[in-house]
Amino acid sequence: MCGEACIECFSRWRLWIRPLFILLYALAALVFVPLFLVKSLEDGFNKHDQEILIGGIFVWVAIPLSFWEIIQHVIHYVQPRLQKHVIRILWMVPIYAINAWLGLIYPEQSVYVDSIRECYEAFVIYNFMKFLLNYLNMEMDLEANLELKPQVKHIFPLCCLPEWEMGREFVHICKHGILQYTVVRPLTTAISFVCKNFDVYGDGQFKANVAFPYLTAVNNVSQFIAMYCLVMFYKASVAELKPMKPLPKFLCIKAVVFFSFFQGVLIQLAVYFEFIKPGADSPDQGLSLSTRLQNFLICIEMCLAAIAHHYSFSYEQYLMPGSPSRNQSCCSSFLAMWDISDVHTDIREHIGIVSSSISRRIRGRSMYSIPRGEDEYANLVSSRGAHSMPNPGYYQNDSEDIIVNYGTVSSSQTAKVHNNKYST
Repeated sequence: MCGEACIECFSRWRLWIRPLFILLYALAALVFVPLFLVKSLEDGFNKHDQEILIGGIFVWVAIPLSFWEIIQHVIHYVQPRLQKHVIRILWMVPIYAINAWLGLIYPEQSVYVDSIRECYEAFVIYNFMKFLLNYLNMEMDLEANLELKPQVKHIFPLCCLPEWEMGREFVHICKHGILQYTVVRPLTTAISFVCKNFDVYGDGQFKANVAFPYLTAVNNVSQFIAMYCLVMFYKASVAELKPMKPLPKFLCIKAVVFFSFFQGVLIQLAVYFEFIKPGADSPDQGLSLSTRLQNFLICIEMCLAAIAHHYSFSYEQYLMPGSPSRNQSCCSSFLAMWDISDVHTDIREHIGIVSSSISRRIRGRSMYSIPRGEDEYANLVSSRGAHSMPNPGYYQNDSEDIIVNYGTVSSSQTAKVHNNKYST
């Protein structure tokens, strides 16, 4: 009887999960806040303690706002293909906020603590792109729709780049331009761990004999590519995305992920060139000033981001009249948002495409170096047959034959030869 009552109670988790969250959060505040105040007063409540207290206030406001919205999405989990990615995006604020606050408390461990934030920001960009793709593919054939649209021009200062062909190629370039950041960011984070252990990382130092400036440059370039691809995709699909109000969502992602990253770089440059100097009574005079300042600002900014996310990624947008919530257990709902099989599949596809593209480019350069005479041309024509279609990537010029490697595995095109002219 007791077991049946427990099962019945657990099956009604949507009714008690919100009060339980409020109770647990209130108990945590009642325990940890007095302990922190006592410790701070024992240390004399110096500037470091003041930073931790002020930053902590904003963090303790941001976390319940974000968790409340996450719980609402889990309770009203009616559109999994969209809400799965929204929930992952909403986790950004608690992860960023807690990470920054721990960085304030333990500045000497900031390299290791910040790695969680650095990896998750790449994960957020990926999920936002998947969110947009899933929404558009639910409404239409995205690739076919883009083929009918006018060409999207590149944005200044990259106006001179070759145009991305509308349709499958455009979606492919945007998707993998964002995916590369999901791969690059964890790699540079792992390299920073190794460099830190060998004392060659040089956090905040822009010197030639440390790894920090090189890793920062790689991250900057990779993030710029991801941001540019996201902007191009938004520019091409803004009309189709209009019903789901994409601009606030886009600005939230751009502000939190990209602004916080470039904000950190600017602070490090300002501290390194002594535009910002530590005070005479500062707890440290070293390079951790830039890390402390960045973490302090992120604590404040995450409170604002939590408010913005509440309106931009509200669960109410996914409620349809008469649509009941999915009948699944509490654990199943929470586990569903952490199923990263889609990430694993996309990253494997990205690595495979990059590898095959590099190998084709190498083979293409070797082919260009081979002299092309009449005998070779005759062999090519005879092997293909009089009425056979040409292989993808074959281009016939008036003077010579050239094997052109272009496109990718998922977006390759078939070249046709008509009267010594190239067409697709």
